Amino acid sequence: MREIRELLVNKIKELLDNGTVDRVIGWKAGEFCYDVTPAIFTKDDSFDDFLFNGFCGANQSKYLIEETKAPGRDEPEKGKILVLLKPCDSYSFNQLIKEHRIDREKVYALGVPSKGMLDVNKLRNMGINGILGIEEDGDMVKVKTLYGDKEVARKDLILDRCRCCKGSKHVAYDELLIPEAEEWEKDTTDRFAEVEKLEQMSAEERFDFWRSQLSKCIRCNACRNVCPACSCRTCVFDNANSGVAAKVNADDFEENMFHIIRAWHVAGRCTDCGECSRVCPQNIPLHLLNRKFIKDMNELYGDFQAGDDTETKGPLTAFTKTDAEPSIVYSRGGDK
Repeated sequence: MREIRELLVNKIKELLDNGTVDRVIGWKAGEFCYDVTPAIFTKDDSFDDFLFNGFCGANQSKYLIEETKAPGRDEPEKGKILVLLKPCDSYSFNQLIKEHRIDREKVYALGVPSKGMLDVNKLRNMGINGILGIEEDGDMVKVKTLYGDKEVARKDLILDRCRCCKGSKHVAYDELLIPEAEEWEKDTTDRFAEVEKLEQMSAEERFDFWRSQLSKCIRCNACRNVCPACSCRTCVFDNANSGVAAKVNADDFEENMFHIIRAWHVAGRCTDCGECSRVCPQNIPLHLLNRKFIKDMNELYGDFQAGDDTETKGPLTAFTKTDAEPSIVYSRGGDK
């Protein structure tokens, strides 16, 4: 990772110096070594605190909505912004372009390689706490803790979303940092396997599962704020007159309503980036709601991957006379 970071910083400085872009969305450390957050850098900034490691999981596409919008009356016109897209991020990038949420002319997209992002919760599940520092060293991860140093195989720390990634090739970019980056070996796990387990439960078991999960929600809105598909400039949950403005859940109904409404809102547009689950402080598997919708749409309308390109219409925004409809024409497996 250190070699790639050095290569990446050199490329960023080159694009800033030659005027191709005037700023870049990068990553910098937060409060903890594994708490990495997106940040804007310009040519006048020091890149000493610029990070590129296994904890740079944040999908930068979401931030382009604000960064590429037309400036206000008193704001100066900005130049192009450099965005660093991992393969999975490039799907969200395409989807937002399709929805006219990003001004493509104001973006220079640099494809950066990824061999899977890391999950600090997996270290904690191994009983590794009091983490002071983490260093990736090839196939191993060295962890410095209050209780001594540990060493863990990198493959054991990869985020679940990366283990069944939809693809490790970029679908959108202006330039690739490493033109011939090799695909990394992922698990062969079906990404819908967990959804199928839920489908095999009885209705009562499923209800109990989701009630137990959603009851943990503290309405921090992290899932909404990080989700590229939640692209509304003003959310209904921020409207004081809506009756559902962001607040602590008052009852079971509100706990369910917030996440179910959000899942329906992104149906057909969710690229399955998994950011909602990654940032949830309560570790609620929110991506399973979206993945259930994706699985159903694939079976009812044929395989579809949101963000695969910028032209193909989604299954819920394109009507054909052969569309499957419950109780009328209802078949699964992609047959129309």
